[in-house]
Amino acid sequence: MAIPAITPYPMPREDEMPVNRVSWTPDARRAVLLVHDMQNHFVNAFAPGTSPIVELVSAITGLRETAWELGVPVVYSAQPGGQTSAQRGLLEDFWGAGVGTDPSAQEIVAALTPGPDDIRLTKWRYSAFHRTPLRTLLAEQGRDQLIVTGVYAHIGCLMTACDAFMGDVEVFFVADGVADFSAEHHRMAQTYAAERCAAVLPAARVRRLLATSSAHATR
Repeated sequence: MAIPAITPYPMPREDEMPVNRVSWTPDARRAVLLVHDMQNHFVNAFAPGTSPIVELVSAITGLRETAWELGVPVVYSAQPGGQTSAQRGLLEDFWGAGVGTDPSAQEIVAALTPGPDDIRLTKWRYSAFHRTPLRTLLAEQGRDQLIVTGVYAHIGCLMTACDAFMGDVEVFFVADGVADFSAEHHRMAQTYAAERCAAVLPAARVRRLLATSSAHATR
């Protein structure tokens, strides 16, 4: 089964977000920004120039700019192209062969091309922690917060959020910084995250809180 073509749907508004069980606050000294699987292979499932992809790219772009300004590490996950059946494992039963051998399919979308100091991780399964150095990277940099953005909300983004939480990392699941197969899938991912493993916040609020934490740190 290949990734389905995604029918446009409106990006959730702030007043539609679930109620968080935690009151965590993102801190520029503690956080890492994750841009999850924003490769052409996955993003091309959305109709260009429509919601939610337009808002998604805008939200991630803004968060990345804030991260660069404040010294927050930016990490990109990306799946390799042309995987063998052995490398794909059981993912092949659900999603087929995955990212193809065309280099353009493997690339991060042009609007979010990683900067020279950004970190790239080769990702093999739903969670960006599985068989990657992400957990070690967080520990080495003394970071215990992860800001999750990208696609798809109810699959890799949510599994990464759960994995981070189970490693005692505070997760900020950016409501308009993720996108999904449908509004229903998007809503389900947000609700699960807010109730079980993360704080769900809009991108604008995450940016403000990061900037506030940085300002306080310099006083």
